[in-house]
Amino acid sequence: MSEFCAGLITAPEPRMHTLAHLPGLLRYGLAGKPLELKFYYSENLAAQIRQLTSTVQFDVVQIENPYMAPYIEVLDTRRPSVKLLDLHDATYDQHAQISRLPYSYGAVRQIRFWLNSVLMRRWEPKYAERFDGCIAVSERDRHTLIAANPRLHIDVIPNGVDTTRYEPLKAAEEANSLLFIGTMSYPPCSDAALLLCQELLPRVRQHMGYTQAWVVGAEPPPVIVGLNGNGIQVTGRVDDVVPYYRKCAVCAVPLRAGGGTRLKILEAMALGRPVVTTKIGCEGLDVADGEHLLIADSVELFVEQTVRLLTDGVLYQRIASNARRLVVDRYDWDQIATKLMWCYSQLLDQSG
Repeated sequence: MSEFCAGLITAPEPRMHTLAHLPGLLRYGLAGKPLELKFYYSENLAAQIRQLTSTVQFDVVQIENPYMAPYIEVLDTRRPSVKLLDLHDATYDQHAQISRLPYSYGAVRQIRFWLNSVLMRRWEPKYAERFDGCIAVSERDRHTLIAANPRLHIDVIPNGVDTTRYEPLKAAEEANSLLFIGTMSYPPCSDAALLLCQELLPRVRQHMGYTQAWVVGAEPPPVIVGLNGNGIQVTGRVDDVVPYYRKCAVCAVPLRAGGGTRLKILEAMALGRPVVTTKIGCEGLDVADGEHLLIADSVELFVEQTVRLLTDGVLYQRIASNARRLVVDRYDWDQIATKLMWCYSQLLDQSG
């Protein structure tokens, strides 16, 4: 981060045994706060923020993610600034979807996601009112949050990609190869990886013969590590994802839950790798099925669309070219940064 920031301050937090959290969780519950907030609150970080905002006059203070929103309470009020919350997604909606995933890690975790969705539904839209403004990454998330609290002021600033760094790649090194990238500790990603490898890949092989699948991303749980072998490569964390895009012909993104927008789809589009995904997978992106990517919500159609891309060179090139043009025109970080600066200016003007 120091490459991009004028200053960088960290607050190391020692790991705590699960039982050590119980008194704090009880306090949060009695106060009507979502219990998950407890795991994101650090007294060390609060002290750093308190010290920094007491000595520096900031024009704008931007807090990332609703779980970090309570740090607004430690800002020094003697030096007022515009306060902006970047919501990333509608967390309560996202966790409700995750709690319904068929590939789960046990009833306890499913109940935890469901409970957090209920508690965040009551807390998140209301608490966001404390900020002068909010940012959502898609119109869908904005509408979801406004429906929950019409008093919120929310601007849409989409996710993006660096189109100068990510340029279209040459033909794939492995012709019959599929790629899925994501943080594997995130349940929607591990669910998608399992769906790809256990249900979709065997059916694709019925049409294409031997087909490889690469599952790339940090913190794969044992159930994902266990997929490794028989033409499936599970890498874990990698320093650079581009070599894996270079290897693979098609990006398969069979997501069945989530929120916000998918950076990896934009990344694939910028690199000239066509994408097959679900409606949820491309939710929030201004894309058209059959023009910028292919959309499939059933196993049968997902396999059909994947095989089309692997066998139809004209379709492959058309989708790749259209998708690249879209990210350059709509999702380049430079354009998005301009929108964010406009958002700052508007809020500063309104604050007087």
